[in-house]
Amino acid sequence: MKMSHNPRPAKLYGFRCSKYDIAVLVAAIGLALLLYSHGIGIWWIIPAVTGHFFLFCNVFLVWRRWELIWAGCFVVIVGWQMALGEFGWWPTLIYVFPVTISVIVLQLRSPWYHGIGARRLNPKLDDFLNKKLS
Repeated sequence: MKMSHNPRPAKLYGFRCSKYDIAVLVAAIGLALLLYSHGIGIWWIIPAVTGHFFLFCNVFLVWRRWELIWAGCFVVIVGWQMALGEFGWWPTLIYVFPVTISVIVLQLRSPWYHGIGARRLNPKLDDFLNKKLS
C-alpha cells in the first residue's frame, strides 16, 4: 500500500486575493445595495464588516485574535450607538476607526507580520517563513 505524502505548504506572505474573495466582495456589495434599495437601515454593516474582513485577511493578514477583538469592539460600538439613538454608518465607523488602526499597527510591528509589504516592513520575515520564531 502506497502512502501519500502531503508536505505542509510553505508559509506565504504578501497580499492575497482569490476568485472566492472576489465573489464574496461582489455578493456583499449586492446584498448591501439590495438592503439599501429596500430602505433597510443596517445595509452599511455588510460592507463595513466585509471590507474589514478583506483588509484583515487578505491585505494585512491579521492574527485571528486581533480580528476577534475588532469584531467584539464593533459589536459593542454598534450596540452603544443603537442605545444612544445615533445608529448609523458614519458615527460607528468613526468610533471603530481607532480600533482598526490599532489592530493593523500591532500586526505591522509584529515579527510574525507577513501581509502586504512584509518583505520591506518585517526584518524577521525569513525567520517567520522558516518557522524559526517561537
